[in-house]
Amino acid sequence: MAHIIVVGNEKGGSGKSTTSMHVATALVRMGHSVGALDLDLRQRTFGRYVENRRTYCETHDVKLPMPDYHDLPDVDRAKLKPGENVYDHRLSAAVATLEPDNDFILIDCPGSHTRLSQVAHSLADTLITPLNDSFVDFDLLAHMDPDSGKILSPSVYSEMVWNARQLRAQAGLPSIDWVVVRNRLAAQRMHNKEKMEQALKALSKRIGFRIAPGFGERVIFRELFPRGLTLLDLRDVGVKGQMNISNVAARQELRELMKALNLPGVSVNF
Repeated sequence: MAHIIVVGNEKGGSGKSTTSMHVATALVRMGHSVGALDLDLRQRTFGRYVENRRTYCETHDVKLPMPDYHDLPDVDRAKLKPGENVYDHRLSAAVATLEPDNDFILIDCPGSHTRLSQVAHSLADTLITPLNDSFVDFDLLAHMDPDSGKILSPSVYSEMVWNARQLRAQAGLPSIDWVVVRNRLAAQRMHNKEKMEQALKALSKRIGFRIAPGFGERVIFRELFPRGLTLLDLRDVGVKGQMNISNVAARQELRELMKALNLPGVSVNF
């Protein structure tokens, strides 16, 4: 049975699609078969990323590791029973198609609350939540007293994850391994960075997630998207001699992220 990885955060701009593409292609590069879905049916940033990769490979006559990306299939609404949700069936059909032939299925969720995202979270064996290192983004996970720094209550997204965990428990499935990934970390040891670290550690114990370091704020990620490339592709496409310190550091960040995810059967070898 495929291990399902869901990349979710109800706030846009946290790096979900960049994280999705790098995790998916890294797994393929390490010899695993990976199916992929984008549940943002409007923007399709992850889907566009994969399409850009295919176009780049065709244009430059190169072969790069590629996840098996599928759009959600259409479902005949006339065949649905009263009360059944068309999006539930579209997602179930997509997962059923990908599951027999893949070790992993990676699902990229939209930066908003949707029915598709809600259902996908209940399917997650591993949930990756990219989070910008900011209290604006932290508010999505929990409300905090600004003076004392005390956590007052879980917020909307944490409550959705809790509900997803409850559904899995009722179905007799293992609990979700929830990993909050800190993106756009400042290089310097700043006061805000330390406060975020303390707040996340306290919250992780309260609502049950692991914390992993993500990607720093780097121009390279904006340059990779139009070509569909990832950090691990740079040497394959002739950038080996031009790898600057920032690119090397970003590659190390990806390595540390893959190790921190601790996915079953995965030995990080790049």
